[in-house]
Amino acid sequence: VWAVAFASMVTFMGIGLVGPILPSISEAMDATPTQTSFLFTSYLVVTAVVMFFTSWLSSRAGTRNTMLVGLAVIAVAAVGCALSTGIEGIIAFRALWGLGNALFLSTALAAIVSASGGTAGQAVILYEAALGLGLAVGPLVGGLLGDISWMVPFWGTATLLAIGFVAIIVFVRGAGRSAQRSTASAPFRALGIRSLLVLSIVAFFYNSSFFVTLAYVPYPLGMPAVGIGLVMTGFGIGLALTSIVLAPRLTHRFSPTRVLAVTLVVFAATHVAASQLTGHTPWLVVCVVMLGFEIGTANTVLTEAVMEATDLPRTVASSAYSGVRFFGGAIGAPVGTSLAAFGAGAPFLFAASTALVGAALLAIFRSILAPADHPVHEAPAFEAEAITGA
Repeated sequence: VWAVAFASMVTFMGIGLVGPILPSISEAMDATPTQTSFLFTSYLVVTAVVMFFTSWLSSRAGTRNTMLVGLAVIAVAAVGCALSTGIEGIIAFRALWGLGNALFLSTALAAIVSASGGTAGQAVILYEAALGLGLAVGPLVGGLLGDISWMVPFWGTATLLAIGFVAIIVFVRGAGRSAQRSTASAPFRALGIRSLLVLSIVAFFYNSSFFVTLAYVPYPLGMPAVGIGLVMTGFGIGLALTSIVLAPRLTHRFSPTRVLAVTLVVFAATHVAASQLTGHTPWLVVCVVMLGFEIGTANTVLTEAVMEATDLPRTVASSAYSGVRFFGGAIGAPVGTSLAAFGAGAPFLFAASTALVGAALLAIFRSILAPADHPVHEAPAFEAEAITGA
């Protein structure tokens, strides 16, 4: 479990790693902010497309082998980014990075659920904590190493991925093959289940907001790479804390739909505030860190709701949901960033609007989600484990 969680953290570091060095890459490659946003877009488009087919692959190759191939591909892509001499080359290798990302992340959650023997809720909390720590450490590493050169963070990521690769080989036993092979069409047919479809569409709009934050925030902050890294580290720490502590407590008291809808409204309000504070860096920093706390809650509640929404195999549900939500990020990053031509606050307003669309969809389709939409009447995972002495 911890080996997979560590490898997940390193993989998520790759998402946050690029943020602090975007201005440096832009300057070194003579690229515009919109062009550098395609470092997220190429990565996310490939991730989204491949996600739909990872359940088919992992049911044949096994989750362990699929994770190993994914980590190896990401490591090769990171080295390719470091060796690139033009923005087009980095964009291409980030697309390859997206392939490895899809292979690893789509199976990592299912592997944690299977290996831990616990509930989906416990596994999601650990998985989202790895996301938070990765987004906290990634920008800091990217900022510190980026001060040496924009290429160095990619070499550092490749090294950490190699460590994660070895950890999976040493500590994860068994191929993890499914007793029943999944078909290539299974994730697409899964979207015919209304509850899963609604949650996936909500995730599409929410991820549009999320990746506008990651792709655009470094520019209005106007800081050197280390400063941006420190701000995004605060963002990631907030994400990790709410994933572990706040989200389980909220879903223990309130229904997931209510928690998610309120969180998305607050998320939108913070983006609106950020749009008005782009010329006031200290207050903009506060908004960015607050967004991390809100994202931690939304991620955990949304992912757990998807895992519990159907009786489908975890890999199938994860493939369908992840494919749709990553398309949201792929569209949101370049569209939101390009709106900066209309004013520094425009991308944040775009992010706020997409978050509100997600909240509205939850309100409209709440009756579809009602059968599974109830508080989790059990102790939060960290308390339950303490009680049992695990």
